[in-house]
Amino acid sequence: MRLALTTAATLLFALPACAQDFERGARNTDFPPAFAEQFRAPLVDSGVALEVSTVADGLSRPWAVAVLPGDAGYLVTERTGTLRHIARDGTVSAPIGGVPEVLNEGQGGLLDVALAPDFAQSRRIYLSYAKPLFRGRNATAASYATLAEDFSALDDVTEFFVQEPGSYSPMHFGSRIEFDGAGHVFVTTGEHFGEGERELAQELDTTYGKTVRFTLDGAIPSDNPFAGNRGKNGEIWSRGHRNPQGALYRDGHLWTIEHGPAGGDELNRIERGKNYGWPVISYGENYNGSPVGANAAVQDGLEQPVYFWDPVIAPSGMTLYDGALFGDWQGDIFIASLNPGGIVRLSLGPNDRVTEEERLRMDLGRVRDVAVDRDGAILAVTDSDRGRLVRLTPGG
Repeated sequence: MRLALTTAATLLFALPACAQDFERGARNTDFPPAFAEQFRAPLVDSGVALEVSTVADGLSRPWAVAVLPGDAGYLVTERTGTLRHIARDGTVSAPIGGVPEVLNEGQGGLLDVALAPDFAQSRRIYLSYAKPLFRGRNATAASYATLAEDFSALDDVTEFFVQEPGSYSPMHFGSRIEFDGAGHVFVTTGEHFGEGERELAQELDTTYGKTVRFTLDGAIPSDNPFAGNRGKNGEIWSRGHRNPQGALYRDGHLWTIEHGPAGGDELNRIERGKNYGWPVISYGENYNGSPVGANAAVQDGLEQPVYFWDPVIAPSGMTLYDGALFGDWQGDIFIASLNPGGIVRLSLGPNDRVTEEERLRMDLGRVRDVAVDRDGAILAVTDSDRGRLVRLTPGG
């Protein structure tokens, strides 16, 4: 058990939002946005001072946080392969038993954790992870399991998704889990970034670069767009994604956020069966400066992002704010940023257009996931060898 812990009372400080001091920087490409609100919405400073309290530290590459009911605390995944329970007083549990074997290599490891919609009755949780396969291959995979009442172990672990085909590249796993409230679970997958692999994001006989949709028990729903179609993976809900590491459900649609290459991070509103373009079109360029795909950002038949960033914010987890502590932010989207770091807030207006953007607590470093606590505080986990779970509340 890790001993280097701090409680919520150990680290308390407040600083005003720093949006007015932030420079967006030079673009990597000069592709014009498809519509005015798609790029560089007004960068605002809401004037809200955020107080940061550390719930627990000394975590090993934390990747996701899930908020348990009542005063039960939190579940946090560590990419190294450990699932932990963190009490509200900052006590970090020993590793929870029964977690599936993971590939802790590159960007792989134990990734997302999410509570089933009926967790309070079923104790079911969902995990996504990099699964080691035969002869050095790997894949994004997802399981559900029953969490013991004392948080010590997982029982009845059932793996319901393994990405196909296996890859030798331990990169771009995607791997967020989200529910629609109507009996379905979504998992996002990346395209592994390997030579000749990113093109598979366009192919319907693979689950590279896709969002996939299942029933809560892991069956393929009959109303999935490609269910029952010969030669196509029936779990596919959308395609043409690069590395979507954030997902939320809003107003009847799955929303995802994904890493672009050099430039071109995207916020997407996912429609059933649609193609989101990677690697044919992108608002970014390859890391070596060469163009992506058709060297274009718009093409007939390919969907446009609701919003994009250039240069990148390196987005990971995201959440929809529905708490009581920040009334003016009700319904806003909060996004974990790995680079330059901190948290990005977006407000959406009519027709799901972004009306303002704000950069918050960029001093937090690499933020891997965000969530809303029971009392409306904003939660974040920071990605490092001594990562933290922190709470953000209104400051003085």
